[in-house]
Amino acid sequence: MTASDPKADLRFYLQSARDALLWKLEGLSEYDVRRPLTPTGTNLLGLVKHAAGVELGYLGETFGRPSGELLPWLEPDSEPNADMWATADESQGHIVELYRRAWAHADATVDALALDTVGRVPWWPSGRDEVTLHHAVVRVIADTHRHAGHADIIRELVDGAVGMNKGNDGMAPGDSAWWENYRSRLERAAREADRDT
Repeated sequence: MTASDPKADLRFYLQSARDALLWKLEGLSEYDVRRPLTPTGTNLLGLVKHAAGVELGYLGETFGRPSGELLPWLEPDSEPNADMWATADESQGHIVELYRRAWAHADATVDALALDTVGRVPWWPSGRDEVTLHHAVVRVIADTHRHAGHADIIRELVDGAVGMNKGNDGMAPGDSAWWENYRSRLERAAREADRDT
């Protein structure tokens, strides 16, 4: 057994979440990447826009490494949830490139600093705003994977596409008839359980 490199492990899991999140945009129109498909407006491009801001904040600004990126949706006077959707002027290409620049900036922070480096999260309450780089990276990994899961569901609602990542859908084998039968079985089980309570 060989010793692992903690930074390499963290970068691997962060990159797999990044890749999954962007993969969910592939092949979709500007409309479909923006469609709000939940009562709270969750949409694919908004998830990517949010993830870019998270990386630039936690793995940049928190450690005194501002990126220079202008993120007006994160200013104190911006409207609530402005980072969770893209305006008509913010193209898919623009948001994706912003996210890729955020990756590069975040990766440079991880490369430059020791994992026990302490930073200060500007938007956390004073006195409880210190965090190590290790903690910040784990937090970003968790947040990005959470949003990649949201993107899985949203993409399935848009066009039925599913999967963990390109080349590995992680799904049981079955054609559309099999899946419809499976879903019907689940619906019946849910209704039966509800009658029993």
